[in-house]
Order: sequence, then C-alpha cells, then structure tokens
Amino acid sequence: MNVLLFLIPISLLLGAVALAAFFWSLKSGQYDDLNGAAERILYDEDEPPRD
Repeated sequence: MNVLLFLIPISLLLGAVALAAFFWSLKSGQYDDLNGAAERILYDEDEPPRD
C-alpha cells in the first residue's frame, strides 16, 4: 500500500510532462502542414528536374 504513495504522484507527474510536451509541439507548429510531408515523399530529389 505504501507503494501507491509513490506511484500515483509519479504517474501524475509523467502525465503532466507528456501534456506539456504535446502543448509545446502545438505551439511550435509541428502539426501545421500535415499534407506536405506526405506529398514530399513522392518526389525524388536525386534526379535533376526535367524541362
């Protein structure tokens, strides 16, 4: 039962850290261009552009 006195605050702290990291990623613009990366993978940058 004494273990719960340590595990509950630790789990709340880890949850708060994860929530803070998620809000930081929203603020820094990580989710602004979701389609750009999906389309960029289709283009081959090794070949020179064709005229």
